[in-house]
Amino acid sequence: MSLRFLLFSLALLMLAPSPLLAQAHNEGIDWMSIEEAQKAARKEPRPVVIDVYTDWCGWCKKMDAATFQHPGIARYVNENFYAVKLDGEERDSITFRGQSYGYVPRGRRGYHELPAQLLKGKLSYPTVVFLDAQLKLIQPIPGYQGPKNFETIITYMGEGHYKTQPFKQYRTNYDHRLVP
Repeated sequence: MSLRFLLFSLALLMLAPSPLLAQAHNEGIDWMSIEEAQKAARKEPRPVVIDVYTDWCGWCKKMDAATFQHPGIARYVNENFYAVKLDGEERDSITFRGQSYGYVPRGRRGYHELPAQLLKGKLSYPTVVFLDAQLKLIQPIPGYQGPKNFETIITYMGEGHYKTQPFKQYRTNYDHRLVP
């Protein structure tokens, strides 16, 4: 075997996508619909995190890529929450906690009643909404959240610290473990 052939083969191996890298790249949050989350929560109660987004929202796309695809964030969310993607302009009706919600047309763009209720009428995208294990609203958090800041928020909500201490106090003492 010639040295040239060996170097060429080695270069091809280094450039070829590794199955382990491909698997790690495809891992992310296991998103479900709000209906699926309700069904899952009846069987095994756990908190719900809802990403309220729109297709045209640039910050929503950035949060998808930078925050929700971060391996530490995705792993934590998958282990501690039911994760829901909810389009703020969804056209189909949704039944949530026994009540039906629909699309409201308004100008060029309308809105869906369920995200509007969860966001307390303040339609802002992206917004992450937290529900407790009984599907009751804890709090919506509007705006883009980078991985490090989102880690603080999801651990605060996911571990129930919101019940015992103000977020400012929690954030001051929090030691990042998911996002170095």
